[in-house]
Amino acid sequence: MEKLIITAAICGAEVLKEHNPAVPYTVEECVREAKAAYDAGASIIHLHVRYDDGTPTQDKNRFKAVMDAIYKVCPDVIIQPSTGGAVGMTDDERLQPTELNPEMATLDCGTLNFGGDEVFMNTENTIKYFAERMNERGIKPELEVFDKSMIDMALRLHKKGFIKTPMHFDFVMGVNGGISGELRDFVFLRGSIPADATYTVAGIGRYEFPLAAAAIIDGGHVRVGFEDNVFVSKGVLAKSNGELVEKVVRIAREFGREIATPAEARQILGLKAKV
Repeated sequence: MEKLIITAAICGAEVLKEHNPAVPYTVEECVREAKAAYDAGASIIHLHVRYDDGTPTQDKNRFKAVMDAIYKVCPDVIIQPSTGGAVGMTDDERLQPTELNPEMATLDCGTLNFGGDEVFMNTENTIKYFAERMNERGIKPELEVFDKSMIDMALRLHKKGFIKTPMHFDFVMGVNGGISGELRDFVFLRGSIPADATYTVAGIGRYEFPLAAAAIIDGGHVRVGFEDNVFVSKGVLAKSNGELVEKVVRIAREFGREIATPAEARQILGLKAKV
């Protein structure tokens, strides 16, 4: 079985310090949280950025400042910027971090009703546009899927040449408007991707650790972090993203699964070795 790649989604665009005081906004706070996750065993940092007041932004200059600062303390880590941004942002606004030529970036594969009047829009043309940009720049997309239909969209666009193999999926499970985080639904998504594809599971809220265990057993990979869940156990706030990663590492050890280094994660995902 391959070693386990752990991704830490350290801040997201929606979670606030009101939910957990350790949620990072500033450059320094993002570095603190990335370093804690990296030291605990994360090889990928899934990155949104904020202004110092917590406002989400896709400003490429803010991304560059945060990424450069993280690389200073975690020089070999894989940084995976989000192109999801926040609800209401334009396509070109969301794509700004791709101008920095990261190794990976997220590619959302469908539209989702987040709740109330909030709709996270990803039309077929948007998905094609994002895929073309990533192909041009040699960026590996992590295919963010919130439901089975989004896997189907990714597979259709692969047949049309927009998405290349081997594909890497992220099953985001338990989001309002998307598929639930039940084991039944994990098995459904897992059985719907190609045999040569890799996947990560991001369980939202209470689904985070049960789905992490399922992915560990199955040979998949795991995402944890404040973007998805601010609790280390029921009612107990996590002190850092590192504490969430540490819990995944403990679960993996119970099942005899070794943790991938960034270099090993690059090999598993087909990324170029970092020099």
